[in-house]
Amino acid sequence: MSRSRLIAMLPALLIAAPALAAPAFQDTVSLDRAVAAFTGRGIGDEGGARSVVDARLKLAQCPTVSLSWRSDAHDAVVITCTGPQWRVFVPVRFTPSEPRKIAPQAVAAVIPAVKADPVIKRGDPVTIEAGSPGFSITRDGVAAGDAAPGARFLVKIDGGRAPVQAVAVASGRATLPGWAD
Repeated sequence: MSRSRLIAMLPALLIAAPALAAPAFQDTVSLDRAVAAFTGRGIGDEGGARSVVDARLKLAQCPTVSLSWRSDAHDAVVITCTGPQWRVFVPVRFTPSEPRKIAPQAVAAVIPAVKADPVIKRGDPVTIEAGSPGFSITRDGVAAGDAAPGARFLVKIDGGRAPVQAVAVASGRATLPGWAD
């Protein structure tokens, strides 16, 4: 390549360089899918997210997000990342004049249950399973706390920086929140 041609291309290369060096951000579409799986309802549906997560958010990529309800009213889902640390609140759609319809997996958290004995104890090996017809995924880890059937607890995954939130199914078995057994 000739020197004059290289000098002519220099401005274009300088303009493109920041775009090539830009850090990657968290995919908000994957956050939308996670919220829909957590609530058991689609975006805009009764009991689902009011709208998509704002794509303009520049959140640092997170290897593992955890989801929880903001309060017992189930009016918002909280998406949390512990490394790097960030948190997003996603409002849930419901009609105030009508009785609230809560997703089936959330019922256990709202209705006080009889205290059940834990099926998973802190330090137990745990297999987390999730899937649907046509695919399934499993991960092995160690329980970070005790859990009765249907209760949420944290699981430390080998090689993972942050623990993963899971729902106890049986001794040594768990699933991801929002996935039916």
